[in-house]
Amino acid sequence: MKLIIAYIRPDRLNAVKQELYSREIYSLSVTNVLGAGRQKGFTETYRGVAMEVNLLKKVRLEIGVNDDFLDKAVEAINTGGQTGNEGDGVIFVVELAQAMRIRTGEHGIL
Repeated sequence: MKLIIAYIRPDRLNAVKQELYSREIYSLSVTNVLGAGRQKGFTETYRGVAMEVNLLKKVRLEIGVNDDFLDKAVEAINTGGQTGNEGDGVIFVVELAQAMRIRTGEHGIL
C-alpha cells in the first residue's frame, strides 16, 4: 500500500475530486493548509502598509491506495490539479507499512 500526499490549489479541489471519482477512487482526506514553496508568496498593501505574504493557501490531500490504484490516483491528481502555472502543487508517494480498518480489524489491503 501507498500513501499519496498532494498539495494543490484550493480552486482545483473539485476538479481533482471529479478525476478521482471517475477512476473509482472515493476515499480521501482533505485539509486546508498554509505553506511556502517555489512561488515564494507576494507583496500586498493593506491600509497603506506593505505586507509580504509568503505562506499561501493550499489544500492537502491524503489518499491511501493499494498498489493497483497508485498510477490511477497520481494521474487523476495531476490531471485535475494542473493549470500550467507555478504553484500548481506537488505529489508525494510514501510506502505504508500497515493499514487497519478500525471497525472490523481488517489488516493489509483495504
